[in-house]
Amino acid sequence: MNNAEKIIDNGGKIKSLLAESLRVKEAFLADEDNIIAVAEAASILVECYRRGGKVVVFGNGGSAADSQHLAAEFVVRFEKERKSFPCIALNTNTSVLTAASNDYDFSRVFSRQVEGIVVPPDAVIAISTSGNSRNVIEGVKAAREKQVPVIALTGGKGGKLASEADIAVVVGTDNVARIQEVHITVIHILCKLVEDALG
Repeated sequence: MNNAEKIIDNGGKIKSLLAESLRVKEAFLADEDNIIAVAEAASILVECYRRGGKVVVFGNGGSAADSQHLAAEFVVRFEKERKSFPCIALNTNTSVLTAASNDYDFSRVFSRQVEGIVVPPDAVIAISTSGNSRNVIEGVKAAREKQVPVIALTGGKGGKLASEADIAVVVGTDNVARIQEVHITVIHILCKLVEDALG
């Protein structure tokens, strides 16, 4: 089989994966609770920025990448020319991550940072596809102690994270790739809503 034949042979798989991605997004769209959760999350972020706060976001692996993506969109720009919105992704500082892991435990890499830098009127966004990442949950618990609002982006049935957050945006599938695809869409929607409100 030559390369052209391989590409054609993979066409069915590509279409199937795209169709699956669309099905998960359509299911997310069809659930009014999801729309309300995203709208409420956007309201929390707008209020945070109006009161002079910052957004702190964190996650592991692909969710860490999503955290950095969100921070870049808020700090630099999404679609409009406007002032920078302060946002920090806690998974980017390797010195802090490795020190916290070494001196304490990996479960404290986010909570230790939240203890040090989060203050009202800040807001926290915690991202975990399973909803059960221990370090993410510990970071959220530290945020609750600081009495700041917590937004969770998660999947499946929400895991422990959903019950710890003020607002939980839950993608109702266990397929990690599909969850992450909806998460990045939600992130872009949040950026759009916040930028339109404040930009």
